[in-house]
Amino acid sequence: MPSAIVIGGGLAGLASAAALGQSGFQVDLFEARGFLGGRATSYPVPGDNSEVIDNCQHVLLRCCVNLMDFYRRLGVADRIQFHQQFFFIEPGGRTSVLQAGGLPAPLHFTGSFWDLKFLGLPDKLAIARALLAIRREHGRRQDLDRITMLEWLLEKGQTERAIQRFWNQVLVSAVNEDLDRMAASHGFQVFWLGFLARADSYEMGIPAVPLGDLYGPEGWRRIPDVHFHLRSPIERVNVENGAIRGVIAAGERHSADCYVCALPFERLPAVIPELDLKLDGFEHSPITGIHLWFDRSITELPHATLLDRTMQWMFNKSGGRYLQLVVSASRSLVEMPRAEVIALAVRELAEFFPGAKEAKLEKAHVVKEIRATFSARPGLEQARPLSATKFGNLFLAGDWTRSGWPPIMEGAVRSGYLAAEAVTRAAGHGRQFLLPDIA
Repeated sequence: MPSAIVIGGGLAGLASAAALGQSGFQVDLFEARGFLGGRATSYPVPGDNSEVIDNCQHVLLRCCVNLMDFYRRLGVADRIQFHQQFFFIEPGGRTSVLQAGGLPAPLHFTGSFWDLKFLGLPDKLAIARALLAIRREHGRRQDLDRITMLEWLLEKGQTERAIQRFWNQVLVSAVNEDLDRMAASHGFQVFWLGFLARADSYEMGIPAVPLGDLYGPEGWRRIPDVHFHLRSPIERVNVENGAIRGVIAAGERHSADCYVCALPFERLPAVIPELDLKLDGFEHSPITGIHLWFDRSITELPHATLLDRTMQWMFNKSGGRYLQLVVSASRSLVEMPRAEVIALAVRELAEFFPGAKEAKLEKAHVVKEIRATFSARPGLEQARPLSATKFGNLFLAGDWTRSGWPPIMEGAVRSGYLAAEAVTRAAGHGRQFLLPDIA
């Protein structure tokens, strides 16, 4: 039986391990922490083991076909609940709903889009023109990785309100980067696949269980040839005679036929400097999650995007009493003290949900993922490395590698599958794991 070592237990490493483990490989996965999932996981609230929280609310769209394939491999796809409505709330509480109607794609939003109250007619006409331009230019325009999404939107004559209330709300959350820092190619991909390609591709999937439960022991019993070594950081990758000969963890050497390194980009120079990757252009973009528990229900909405304020999304985690607020590309909150972040969140929440003014905040928790994703800025796509490396038995995975997607969960899983495909080719019996995009 061929063997493989996977370094890193985030989504990229887990996807690679699952694909290889179901394809006749003996897989050993080494993870530095005591849990799986990397930046998409859950854990008890510090000092309160009665509450398990996700480090940040992670969602997916139906167009994330490889992520759903990974969940099916673990038998947990039924734990993702899909929602067909997007709720946009203005300060003061006025709510608009975006949902598909009876027309085929790309006209499926026509009815609800024209009824959106938070946009004026000039904004809607501008957005419609831009959406038509995305259809026309997708796959044809060659400079989208060299300009920002904001530059493209201004080129298309978007109004300030359309940019702030529509494009910004959707894309900053989807790509975890501001419009003036985001490569236009990533914005195109989100709207092409998530909103235009198919009538149901926009539907938002939210895990019905804590994220960590999606990778629990039950699912991995379906793939018995994958073995986990938790709290086992890889200290060094050994290179001898132009190939990888083993890895060192806790002073012990472990070896396999092939190796998949699914570490964050900032860890590679210390673990395997021989790769000599050009990583100068890579930066991080943070995400902040604010967990709030009240003494009464604040809202019945399952989720909502919050307009014109720092808080971007609200997720109803338990009967309207436990809410999670999310701020993507949250640089303004990184240095802000925890108490001030909580005060800001509660104050803004009351602008959208009047019940929050009368409710008592029982407890709160703030999670700042400073290194949540890489910054998907223009000019970086060609610097993202492919799976194959200069060493014939070492392959890379991670949302920062050239997965063909932005740095989101689908991108991470795609990278894991691409690395697994490269491993099978190196072993002499190539397999295909990556599912094609829906369009």
